Formats: sequence, C-alpha cells, structure tokens
Amino acid sequence: MRKITFDIETTNTFDEAGSSNPADLDLAVVCIHDSLDDSFSHYFKENLHELWPKIEAADMLIGFNSNHFDVPLLNKYYAGDLTKIKSLDILEKVHASLGRRIKLNDIAFATLGEQKSGNGLESIVWWRNGDIQKVVDYCIQDVNVTKKVYDYAVEHQKLKYPKGSEIAEFPVDTSDWEEKGETLAPTLGF
Repeated sequence: MRKITFDIETTNTFDEAGSSNPADLDLAVVCIHDSLDDSFSHYFKENLHELWPKIEAADMLIGFNSNHFDVPLLNKYYAGDLTKIKSLDILEKVHASLGRRIKLNDIAFATLGEQKSGNGLESIVWWRNGDIQKVVDYCIQDVNVTKKVYDYAVEHQKLKYPKGSEIAEFPVDTSDWEEKGETLAPTLGF
C-alpha cells in the first residue's frame, strides 16, 4: 500500500488573506514522505507537476489537520479533486477518541519524546526573510513526526498527550487505517 504523508507551509496567514478558508492562502511548500521508496521530498508551486503523479498513484494521504487545512489548500492547485483519494487525518481520529483537539507537538512529545522544530507562523517569517531551506526543513520534520505518530498508533492502537503534569494515553481505532483506498485517475496525462 502506497502512503503519502504530507504537510504544507504557507506564505501568508488567515488574517492577511481576510478569510478562514485554507484555499485562500498561498502555498510556500508541500513536503511528503512516500512509502514506496521511504523518501522525503518537497515541492514549490513551480514544480507541483512533479508531485501530482505521486499523489495520483497513492492509496492514501496521511496528515494532521489535513482534511480541514492541507487538502483544501493543495486542491486549489490540482486540476482534479484530491478529496477523491482516501485521506487519513490523524487530528480527526484524535478528536473522535478524545472529544477534543490536541496539537501535533503535544502528541509527538508525549508519544515519541520528539517535538516540532517550530510552528506555522514562524515558517511564514522564515519564508519572508528568504530562509527557504529553513521552511523546507521544518516542513519535512513535521512530515516525519506525523509519519511516526501514524506508525505508533497503528502498532499500539493508542497515542499519548500531556494532561496536566502527567502523560495520558487514549485509544485510537486504527482498524481501517491500513486498508487501501482508490487511487486517482490521472488528470494530467500521467
């Protein structure tokens, strides 16, 4: 099963866009992990045509808050409809289990002992300052953390989060996570 774990960084904020719709933001970079060859890669608007064949061949997209944020934003650049591919949003699964949202950084720290290297607002500043590689590195690290959280949940059927001064565990139903979704019909002649 080919899985694409991904994350997106933007060049602007919702306040600057005057909207709460992710599709109104502008893409800085999208980073992925491709399970086919266990590789990480990144794409800017100018070379998204290199990303589409990978997405179209994937059985599933994996992200964190991806169905609400990343998929709608990326979809505005895609000629087809990315919502047609199986998408596993880990944040949705966390919310279904706990009844509330938990930050990726909190889950990663409690579950894996790892933390993100920054946040989305910092990446916008880095982008504007011309620190493009710093944005790419941050985004790839987010993808790696998301992949590790996914892998941990599949293996253990649970995740962890900080609860006061304690670390709490909660169950995550991963029974359908590894089921293949339909791949997309190529929209760009691939």
